[in-house]
Amino acid sequence: MEVSTRHVWIRTRVQEWTHVHNPTCPVETYTGHKPYPSLFEVANLLLEIYVNAVATCRNSIAHGAYVCGEKGGYILESPISMGDTLKGSSRLDINVEKELVEEYLDRLRVQGATDEEITSTMKDFGTKRAKLYGWPNTYVYTKALGEMLLGHFNKNLPLVIIRPTMITSTYKEPFSGWIEGVRTIDGAIAAYGKGKLKCFLGHPKTIMDVIPADMVVNSMIMAMVAHANKSSQTIFHVGSSMRNPMKLSSLSDLTSLYFTQNPWIDRNGKSIKVNKFIVFSNIAMFQAHIAIRYKLPLKVLWLANLVLFQYYRDIYINLNRKVKVVMQLVDLYRPYVFFTGCFDDSNTEKLRATIKENDVDMHLFNFDTKCIDWEDYIMNTHIPGLIKYSMKR
Repeated sequence: MEVSTRHVWIRTRVQEWTHVHNPTCPVETYTGHKPYPSLFEVANLLLEIYVNAVATCRNSIAHGAYVCGEKGGYILESPISMGDTLKGSSRLDINVEKELVEEYLDRLRVQGATDEEITSTMKDFGTKRAKLYGWPNTYVYTKALGEMLLGHFNKNLPLVIIRPTMITSTYKEPFSGWIEGVRTIDGAIAAYGKGKLKCFLGHPKTIMDVIPADMVVNSMIMAMVAHANKSSQTIFHVGSSMRNPMKLSSLSDLTSLYFTQNPWIDRNGKSIKVNKFIVFSNIAMFQAHIAIRYKLPLKVLWLANLVLFQYYRDIYINLNRKVKVVMQLVDLYRPYVFFTGCFDDSNTEKLRATIKENDVDMHLFNFDTKCIDWEDYIMNTHIPGLIKYSMKR
C-alpha cells in the first residue's frame, strides 16, 4: 500500500469537503430539519461527488452513521438498498417523493407564500415524510436516500462509504481543536456555557459516539488507498462506541467543570456563572421542570404585560428566547441522547490491520479512537477549540 503526496493533498481537499458537504458535519448550525427540496439536492450532490471521486480519489464518500435512525443494539456495516425503509412494512419510491415535493412546492407558490413561509412549511413537510418511513428527521433521511442512489447506480465501480458518527473538533491536524461552526454536540455545549441552557434531556448511560474530524479524514484516505480499483461496495463505521465509549454523563460533567473553571465572557465583559448541568433521564420529568420553571413564569409575565402596558416586555422576550433555545435543542438531540445502539466497526478494524501490515505510518494517518483520553480531549482540546473558532460573543 503506497501513500503518495497525492493522498496527502487529498487529505486537505477531503477535510474541506467534510466540513462543507458531510451531512454529519454541516457548515451551518445543524437544525435537523432542512427544507425538503434540499433532500434531492443532497442526493444529486452525492452522485456528482462520487463521479468526481472515481476520477480523482477513486472511491470514497463520507456519510453519517445515523442513517440507522433510532435503531438500538448492534448496528452492522450494512448497505441500504433502494426502497428500503426503517419500517419494514413500507417501501420508498424516490421518484414518487420527488413528485410530491414538486407538487407541494408549486401549490405554496401559487398561494403566494413568502420565501420564509415556504422554507418553514417545507421543513415540516420533509420531517413528516422522513418520520413516515422511520427516520427521525430529514437530516438522516437524506443520507439514507444518498446511500440508496450510490448503491443503485454504482454498477461495478469501486465504492467506499464512510459512516462517521458525531464529528467533533480535530484531534491533531491541521492543529488540535480546529472546528468550523457550531455542530452536533456543540449546540448544547455552547448554549450551556453562555448561560442559555441550564438543563437537558437524555439518559446518563447513553453513549455519545463522537469522532474527531481529522480521524474521519484519515479513515477516508486509507480506505481510498486500500480499496482502489476494487469493484465492490464497502461500508465503514468510523466512531468510538465500540473501542472507546464516552457516556453522556461524562460529557455533561466535563462541560460543567470546564465552564465553572473558565466562565464565558459575554460581549459586555460580563462573566457568565453556570450551575451544574442538570440532565433529566425521562421526558415526563423534563417537561414538568420546563412547565414549572419557565412556562408558568412566562404566562405570568405575559398577563402582567397586558395589564402594565408591556412593562416587563424585555424580561419576557429574554425568557421566551431561552425556552425556545432549550426546546429546539431537545427536539434536535432527542434521537441521539436516548440512542441505545452501538456501531459495529469490523470493517474499520480490518482496514486498520491492513494499514499496519503495509507499514503505513499510523501516527500520520491515525483514526484509532483508543488513543483518546476523553477527559483531556474535551477539557483541553474540544471546548477550547469551540470557544476559539466557533462561539460568537
